[in-house]
Amino acid sequence: MSKKIMSIFAFLLLFSTSFAQESAFPDLTLPDLKGNKVNIKSLSTEGKPVVLAFWATWCGPCMQELNAINDLIEDWRGETEFAFYAVSIDDSKSVGRVQPLVNGKGWDFEILLDTNNELKRQLNFSTPPFTVIIKDGNIMYRHLGYQPGAELNLYEKIKEFSN
Repeated sequence: MSKKIMSIFAFLLLFSTSFAQESAFPDLTLPDLKGNKVNIKSLSTEGKPVVLAFWATWCGPCMQELNAINDLIEDWRGETEFAFYAVSIDDSKSVGRVQPLVNGKGWDFEILLDTNNELKRQLNFSTPPFTVIIKDGNIMYRHLGYQPGAELNLYEKIKEFSN
């Protein structure tokens, strides 16, 4: 084979390998607000999509997104089977604000804590809001940021992966 063909082949092999690694979800355990340990990857092995919305108490767009989702999530759950977790990336200095904020907002979903940002590092994103949908241990969808109305697109993706 020529050097050019070998280079293209090597590039494609490298790209396909990195893409395959990227789609696998990390096997981590995070605490919820009650101190229970939740293995995230095992949640996604039941054949239904699991949404993880990463947020922080200091993130305005995160509050907008989670409030919008909270307003719609009961209807969504009535139509489609999925799990939803809001994952706080507040560090040890600000994690004490999570429970009071959640109580004040009245959010109707589970809250997990990634205080050491271990999952955030493994998913390789810099700032919230960041949302992933996982199913059967694989990342099916990623979205960074929030604009009003984006929650409707998220729900379309949830329905797509529910089949």
